[in-house]
Amino acid sequence: METIAELEIVRVIARLGFAMVIGTVVGIERSSRGRGAGVKTHTLVCVGAALVMLTSQYMWTTFQHSGDPARLGAQVISGIGFLGAGTIMVTGRNHVRGLTTAAGLWVCACEGLAVGVGFWEGAVVTLAIIMITLRILAKVDMRMHRYANSFELYIEFNAGEDIRRFIQDVKVQNMSRVSSVDVTKSRIDGSGHAAIMGFEMWQGKNRPQFVEWIHSRDYIPYLEEI
Repeated sequence: METIAELEIVRVIARLGFAMVIGTVVGIERSSRGRGAGVKTHTLVCVGAALVMLTSQYMWTTFQHSGDPARLGAQVISGIGFLGAGTIMVTGRNHVRGLTTAAGLWVCACEGLAVGVGFWEGAVVTLAIIMITLRILAKVDMRMHRYANSFELYIEFNAGEDIRRFIQDVKVQNMSRVSSVDVTKSRIDGSGHAAIMGFEMWQGKNRPQFVEWIHSRDYIPYLEEI
């Protein structure tokens, strides 16, 4: 393995510069979707991780191959979790957001470690996979989520008795069954009635058509897919 003693300053700059490029590319994708952790965050994480691996190599050479050169990198992999945890939140309607951004920060740190140690091939291939996942597979995931037979909806009602009325209407409609009901107060004005309901579509039934049918109920002013 190439050690820091054998590296010229140009190679050090190249590694840190490439780590900056990776963080910037991933950060731009996240920023374009309005996520909190954008270009600056991803770039700093990736460059910092690369510096950690360069420092590990430097220490390994300076102190005559004593200690564990992978220890600092291992701490980055586990320690980056505090940033990821800060991007994950549960909205007022029990909608979890930030999981993909948290995973992106973690993989950016891993990319930085790979670049810092000189594993260029793995870093380039992984960057391509990251962009394919965020750009292409994200659309596949959204489509699968949209047409999944089991799903949850946040539904607001005009009155408390409308919840029972709606459950009866679903039975009559015979397109889906209500699998779970979590009654709560409205998140809009705090005084209305709302519920987070789980549904399971019957075989061969159309989910978008069922959601549209719910929209048409005059006692349901608002609903949101979770």
